[in-house]
Amino acid sequence: MNVQVLFHDNCFDGAASAAVFTRFYRERVRADATFTYQGLAHKPGAEGIDPAVFTGAENAIVDFRYSQDARLTWWFDHHVSAFQQPGDEAHFQADTSGRKFHDAHRKSCTKYLADVARERFGWDGAPLADLIHWAEIIDGAQFPSPQMAVALEEPALRIMTVLEAAKSPELIPEVIRRMQTESLAEIAASPLIAEPLAPLLERHMLHIEQVRAKARYEKGVVFFDLADEGVDSLNKFIAYALYPEASYTLWVGQGPKRAKVSLGSNPWKPELRRHDLAGIASRYGGGGHPVVAAVSFKPGELEKARTAYREILAELSA
Repeated sequence: MNVQVLFHDNCFDGAASAAVFTRFYRERVRADATFTYQGLAHKPGAEGIDPAVFTGAENAIVDFRYSQDARLTWWFDHHVSAFQQPGDEAHFQADTSGRKFHDAHRKSCTKYLADVARERFGWDGAPLADLIHWAEIIDGAQFPSPQMAVALEEPALRIMTVLEAAKSPELIPEVIRRMQTESLAEIAASPLIAEPLAPLLERHMLHIEQVRAKARYEKGVVFFDLADEGVDSLNKFIAYALYPEASYTLWVGQGPKRAKVSLGSNPWKPELRRHDLAGIASRYGGGGHPVVAAVSFKPGELEKARTAYREILAELSA
C-alpha cells in the first residue's frame, strides 16, 4: 500500500515532519507500506491545494494548510493560517477520524507530530531526537544568537540551506528518506548536500552584503527591497545580525516564479512584538505565524507586492 506524504516544500521543518511521519506510520500503523513524497508550495492568494496531488491509498499532509478533500487521511500542522478556504475549519472540527491534528501554538510541526504520535499512538521518537530537536530550533527560531543562524556551520543549518534553495524534485524526497535513518552530520557531509551547498554559501555571503547595502532601520523596523537584484529567498536572520535592536524585519523581493513580501519579528526580543504578522499577511492572501509570515504574488505583480510592502511598513512603523 502506498502512502503519499505531502509536505511544506523547501522547508527543513516540512522535510523533517515527513521523515518523522514516515517512521511513525511504518512503526505504529503499517510496516509494509511504501511512501512517496511531494512538496506543496504556497501560491499567490489563498488558492486551495490541487486535488490531483492525492494519489495514494492513504494521503498525509504535514506542515501545510488543510484540505477538505475526502482522500486526505492524515494531517498535522501548526500554522495560524492553516484554514484558508471557506469551511476548512468547520470541516476539520467535524472530523472524527482521530488522524488530523492542529496546534497553532507549537513552534515546529516536527516536534508537534512526534509528541502526538507518542501521546496518541505510543510511538517512540527517540531514534530521531536530534532531527526533532533541530526542527524545533530552526522553525521556532530558537537559536542562541543571530550570528549562529547566519554562520550556517551546524549540519542541520547546512541541510536547511540546501532544502530552501532546492529546485530538483528528487533532492528533498531523498533527504527525507535519509533523515529517517542517518544522522544530520552524515547527510550534510554527503554529496547530496555538500555539492549544492558550496555555491549557496557564496550566494549567502552576497545576500549579506546586499542586505547591508540596501537595508534601512527606522522606528524599530529593518526594511529593504531586493526585487531589482532578483532575490526572493534569503536567510531571514541576516537583518537581526546587522541590526540586533530591531523589532521587525520587512522586505520585498522577486524571483522567476513570484514576487514576495516577507515579515518577521525579532526572536531575540519577543517582548517588542506588537503585531500579529500572520494576520497582516492574510489581508494580502498570505499567512504564516504571528511572529513570521509572508505573502506571495504572481511574477508580474511586483508593483502590487511593493504596494503591500509600503502599507505594511507604515503599519509596523506606526
